Amino acid sequence: MQISILGIPMDLGAGRRGVDMGPAALRNARLNAVLRGLGHHVSDLGDVAVTIPETADRLEHSGLIFRDSILAACTAACQRLSTLSADVFPISIGGDHSVSMGTVPGASNGRRTGLIWVDAHTDYNTPGSSESGNIHGMPVAHLTGLGDPELSTIGRQRGGPAWQVRPEDTVMIGIRSVDGAERELVKQAGIKVYTMKDVDTLGMSRIAAETLERLTGVERLHVSYDADALDPSVCPGVGTPVLGGLSYREGHLLMELLAESRRVTSLDIVEVNPALDIRNTTAEVMVSMAASLLGQKIM
Repeated sequence: MQISILGIPMDLGAGRRGVDMGPAALRNARLNAVLRGLGHHVSDLGDVAVTIPETADRLEHSGLIFRDSILAACTAACQRLSTLSADVFPISIGGDHSVSMGTVPGASNGRRTGLIWVDAHTDYNTPGSSESGNIHGMPVAHLTGLGDPELSTIGRQRGGPAWQVRPEDTVMIGIRSVDGAERELVKQAGIKVYTMKDVDTLGMSRIAAETLERLTGVERLHVSYDADALDPSVCPGVGTPVLGGLSYREGHLLMELLAESRRVTSLDIVEVNPALDIRNTTAEVMVSMAASLLGQKIM
């Protein structure tokens, strides 16, 4: 398989610094070499240029923190990914989770795409519901057409729909932290959510099977994997840790089952914060998750 890696070293959407070093940490954890070891042809596209917080206006538009700089970085990522041929598997490495507003439409390039959101949070706030104004809590809302009109239509072709991903084509796994207003928005949208209670009661095998069944017929599948989906004991280097997350094996099992389906076409790895990590553990774990999605097997 031909794999292209694109870094988006952005921490503008988060509430604390450090996640902009995530792409470097993942590369230092041998992401490229591990994937080549699985027999893939890997090209590294380098990093998208991102304005640093010290040189950007904090409140740039409608109270959304660093909105214009985030829009510029996500647009650049979308444009870069959309130039790749359809048979290339893009891996976007962040950076905070707001990068997905550019990576998802860039990887899909106008084709109907199912979104598998692996995260502790639903990230479904809008500018009106968010208490913080931090955009990394809003990407799925924007991808499904809510919120800021420009953030929700990055890379959209003229005359296209007002969303990048249909709510019914979105599945969230590992959820355990949701704001009150955000919860109502998710319910209204009809997004399928598997909380940690569901993981405990149903098991990851059933959740993976139901996810793939729900997304039957969707042309492409994009996995957006936030390191905080995993328990902080597994991935300590994240900005918004929430106890009671996915175990190391649950995270791997999900990736292994998705790999067996041979339907996933693109991947995000986000929210790795080396400033909060212990000996690059989080980056190494997330590289291993990518490896499981891309063919690494126990036997």
